[in-house]
Amino acid sequence: MPLFSHRFYIFTLLIWAATGTPFAEARLAPELLQRVDALLEAQVAAGKIAGAAVQITYRGKIVKSFATGMADREAGIALLTDTIFRIASQTKAIVSSAVMMLQERGALVIAEPVGKYLPEYMHTTVAVTQPDGGYEVVPADRAITIHDLLTHTAGISYGNGPAAALWQEAGIQGWYFAHRQEPVRETVRRIAALPFDAQPGEQFVYGYNTDILGALVEVTSGQPLDEFLAEHIFGPLGMQDTHFYLPADKYHRLAVVYGLNEEGKLVRSPEASSMAGQGAYTDGPRTSFSGGAGLLSTVGDYSKFLEALRNGGKLGRSRILGRKSVELMTVNHLGDIPFNSGMGFGLGFSIVEDLGAQGVIGSVGTFAWGGAYHTVYWVDPREELVVSYMTQLLPATGSDDGSKLRAAIYAAVQ
Repeated sequence: MPLFSHRFYIFTLLIWAATGTPFAEARLAPELLQRVDALLEAQVAAGKIAGAAVQITYRGKIVKSFATGMADREAGIALLTDTIFRIASQTKAIVSSAVMMLQERGALVIAEPVGKYLPEYMHTTVAVTQPDGGYEVVPADRAITIHDLLTHTAGISYGNGPAAALWQEAGIQGWYFAHRQEPVRETVRRIAALPFDAQPGEQFVYGYNTDILGALVEVTSGQPLDEFLAEHIFGPLGMQDTHFYLPADKYHRLAVVYGLNEEGKLVRSPEASSMAGQGAYTDGPRTSFSGGAGLLSTVGDYSKFLEALRNGGKLGRSRILGRKSVELMTVNHLGDIPFNSGMGFGLGFSIVEDLGAQGVIGSVGTFAWGGAYHTVYWVDPREELVVSYMTQLLPATGSDDGSKLRAAIYAAVQ
């Protein structure tokens, strides 16, 4: 082989090794993305979902914004790309970002005890299960830190641990806050008095951690949570349809919640249940801003937030976070604490660490989460890919739309 050709060959291999892409630029094939449309239309036709919306952003550009089916089958209202959805736990990433913003501004440090700002959390207790099936309440080994809350390692569940009866008696169980008459700061104050499920820093326990962080944002910023998010995240990013409670002129855009019954048939969730019906998000008391599960949004709005994170904290001319803060958020913080196979947890979402162990198509470094109403998102920094997918399905037992959607999107990565 001539010297020049040999050097060119070696150079090409080095580029391939660095980028994972030989000879040609990677792309998202538009003709293959059409499978996404067909897939979701088939899910609607089969009665697995009433309707859904998806937005796919690739290298900073929207390559697909698609909606199909019905937002309200009984009323004949079509589901559109600007339909508003309950996003539940997708609220967590936004509030976790707000905490990081406050750290950048000197209002707090995430290594600090949360009790420095919420005094009732300086000394907490833990319910330890006993051999006879009961439990003993013991003092926490140490103070819970803000970092513990960000990583769900504070030992705080949704009130379903060993001392569940005490949590039930206090009226604090489950993630739904929209119907509550009291401000979230007062609910969080009452949570501190209840026994938690594990010692700080010992286990991943999913629960009220980010609701507590929402109260922390209020105390350290001096603003109600809804105002802080509107001023510092939603406004700068142009997220005009993201709210805790809907303005009256947007009621008609809120999708109805459906669910799969025991026979796998799609049915409208009972209106008597405010969690599943239109309920408190339109007609509720508007006093409790749940940092863990309270927001409503659209695929387009939420994609703006995700794209800002993918781009190191910046969208267009608006920067909400510094690049190093985003880097810290998007690595695994659990160490040896067990989590899902092949995955870790960062500051607000899961992190893919081992593709083989996870067994799901994607990339190492992808961060993702979802919500109780069957919404999901993921950000694949390696492929410069952002996906926001929303439907309203509760319960969603046995549904396969999310996994099929993921496979269809990655099939288009060329």
